[in-house]
Amino acid sequence: MRHFHRLFNPLCWPIAAKISAALVSAVLIPMSFTAYYNLRQSLNSVEAGEYRKLELLATSTASRLDQLIIDIQRIVVQVSSDRNAVNFLTASTFGKRKPFRYELQQTLENVSRSNPDFDAVFIMDKQGRCVAATDSKFFGQNYAFREYFRSSIQGNSYVSSILVGETTKRPGMFFSHPVRSPSGEIVGVLVLKIKGADIWAIINALQVKVSSQSYAFLIDQHGVIISHADQSLLYHSLIPLPPDTLKQIVGDRRYGLEQIQSLNIPELKVMVQAKLAGHATYRYPPHQMPRIVGFAPLEQQPWVLGVSQPKAQFAIPLNRIIWQHGSSVLVVGGITAIIALLLARRISRPIYALTHAAQALEHDNFDSQVQELHENLERLACTQDDIGQLVRVFLQMAEEVRTRHERLKMQVWELHIEIDETKRANNVEEITENEHFRQLQQKIQKLREKEVIASETEAEYYHRLQSQVQSLKERSLNSEV
Repeated sequence: MRHFHRLFNPLCWPIAAKISAALVSAVLIPMSFTAYYNLRQSLNSVEAGEYRKLELLATSTASRLDQLIIDIQRIVVQVSSDRNAVNFLTASTFGKRKPFRYELQQTLENVSRSNPDFDAVFIMDKQGRCVAATDSKFFGQNYAFREYFRSSIQGNSYVSSILVGETTKRPGMFFSHPVRSPSGEIVGVLVLKIKGADIWAIINALQVKVSSQSYAFLIDQHGVIISHADQSLLYHSLIPLPPDTLKQIVGDRRYGLEQIQSLNIPELKVMVQAKLAGHATYRYPPHQMPRIVGFAPLEQQPWVLGVSQPKAQFAIPLNRIIWQHGSSVLVVGGITAIIALLLARRISRPIYALTHAAQALEHDNFDSQVQELHENLERLACTQDDIGQLVRVFLQMAEEVRTRHERLKMQVWELHIEIDETKRANNVEEITENEHFRQLQQKIQKLREKEVIASETEAEYYHRLQSQVQSLKERSLNSEV
């Protein structure tokens, strides 16, 4: 527990760890804030760029469809004013029309063969009955219920949605224009149908340009899908249709269906009747996979074209930027950590050496380690920075302390010797001043005065006296102790 506390308590860290942590923090903390700010700006910029790219793709294809619609409308207007069509419809009876039928049929055939996208060209009288057509299946059919007839018989040009033909059962787009007599009376309606598959091909070509998982789709003014790479989703609405709108679509038999199913994607409601290009995020059923869509409205029709791609694919450039910023922070952080460790080691190594030297000096072990310590400290003292100056001052201080310590030891030793000599002198003085010792001296003196034994020489006599005196001294000392 104590080691755990030391590990997470900065006050208990070694100085090298503190310096390293301080240097790394001083670099990484402001850099992290800066990197995060730059990352957010870059992500926002790239994200806006990706959205803009999808919107531009949608706008480009929408413009192409607009131009196609304009070109075909011009053809329809031109053919509706052809003299053969006008003369044929102006004639009031079948007999009067017969001389113009062949030339009218040739005109319609020439128009149909002029463009492989054209599926059929036919003319209806004022009652909505087809009186001339490039496809015999149309002849005699009544299309008065179709919106393109009802609109053009009122004098308007009309472009339909992609409808399923009542006669051919093939999807197509219908262009109609009134046929007027020289006096300006509307005598019929000319209709040109282009193949729905060709419209789909133009839109689906975006899938190849963007990626295999991306696709484009087209919705009409009600939000019904009229073009999609997945044909199982054709004629489904993005959001539930109001009952009146649903009743009108079914009544017009636009798509040959009795019911319009809804995909129920409320996030795409913003696309329905959009006036400006935009983008949205939604989840695609049934797997609820997140996707991004950029959309743009057509100018000639109240349709909206969308380009959709998976959000994971959309996030690839964003993830790349995140990785680049993260890598730069990690690389700079690693380099900073290495430099911090080297610098901290360079600063802490003299401190550790000074600490060991101070401990050796404290324990009176400086002399035994003086060689190793001096070698380490002398190398560190060569630098001219504050650490080098500190080491040099410490070496001088240590030398002075060591010299003072040696001098003090000598003084203590000399004082100890003086104390021993003084003590010995005091002991001798105590012995010699003793009454017993004086009596012994008197006895010795008396003995000296006696005559020397005849058998002893003078030298032997004095030697025997000294031995007795020495014995007395030792006996006296022992008794004192």
